[in-house]
Amino acid sequence: MKGSGHSFWSNVAAVAYKEATVLRHDKALLAAVFVQPVMLLLLMGLALSNKPANVPWAVLDETRDATSRRFVADVQAMGYFLPPHAVASYDAGQALLKSGGALAFLVIPQSFRRDVERGRPQVQLLLDGSDPLSAARIGAYISQAGGAFDATPSPPDHEPDDDVRAAGLIDVRQRFWFNPTLRDREFFLSALAGMLLTNLCMSAMSLGLVAERELGTFEQMLALPTTPTEIVLGKLVPYVAVSYMVLLFAVLGTGFGFGIWPQGSWLALLVVTLPFVLGSLAIGVFVSALAHTSAQAVFITVFFILPSFVLSGVLFPYQFMPPGIRQIGAIFPLRWYQIALRRIVERGAGLTEVAIPLLALVIIVSVLLAAIRWRLKPRLG
Repeated sequence: MKGSGHSFWSNVAAVAYKEATVLRHDKALLAAVFVQPVMLLLLMGLALSNKPANVPWAVLDETRDATSRRFVADVQAMGYFLPPHAVASYDAGQALLKSGGALAFLVIPQSFRRDVERGRPQVQLLLDGSDPLSAARIGAYISQAGGAFDATPSPPDHEPDDDVRAAGLIDVRQRFWFNPTLRDREFFLSALAGMLLTNLCMSAMSLGLVAERELGTFEQMLALPTTPTEIVLGKLVPYVAVSYMVLLFAVLGTGFGFGIWPQGSWLALLVVTLPFVLGSLAIGVFVSALAHTSAQAVFITVFFILPSFVLSGVLFPYQFMPPGIRQIGAIFPLRWYQIALRRIVERGAGLTEVAIPLLALVIIVSVLLAAIRWRLKPRLG
């Protein structure tokens, strides 16, 4: 058993050395690895600056009477929000906001009905500012409901998009968490590493086995005393090292260039990056195993990369996507990595707070490695 384990890692190291040698001489790939981060850093930090739907929100109703319920119903009737998550305490609402389970937390005080009768009602609204544009719009919608609120029941033909009255009845006191100034840079740059690593890992690995076939070295690889798993792991190792270099560049670039540093655990960032990189690389290897030519590999890779960017939530909040589409995005590693990234960078999360995204990434990697082994077994067995 000991000799078998030694042989396994020796084979992996041999394949990794071969891949590293090839990678070192690929000047075009190395140039793209370092030029692309600079380009995206500038675009997402300087150039890029979205109507909400299915917004998750929480309500702490300390009054629990018809007046407060009517105000919550008015907000719900606007059509932008999911049914509210009722919480029993202020701490529970804050925890839900921090975990990402709610994007808005509405607090209705005990004196709400009395304040309505006196004409000076106030409610508190805590908003997740990690997505500034969405937070501002969500706050505006709830403020619109407060401005149009009347202690008497609303008429049945009330339209949620009516113009807000200049002097509303309810004073909504807003407070933005995680990004108080609502700058777009924090939202885009916090997920920069995920976009860079997705593009690098899938693009680089998708041509791996296809290139071996087209160069005529595929048969030589078949003659090696290696298993499919050893070959795959050996091909992944050099790119894992390159991926951590890209991650370091993304973190330092956003930090020194725009003052955006991870607020949470650096250890959590390094740990959650490994299964994400392995998963993205594994998708590239699987594409390479499916394709017969380089053109096919490139086409299939684009088929994976574009949906990853659109459905993962790096550019558009996945919580606002329609049911069904939102669940499809969960099969891409980038969905879970961007969740972990934004929790670490913007919310100060540690390993405990990113445990669910980390577990999801490990499951995705395991499934992909099993699929690759199944696909390569007839050819390399």
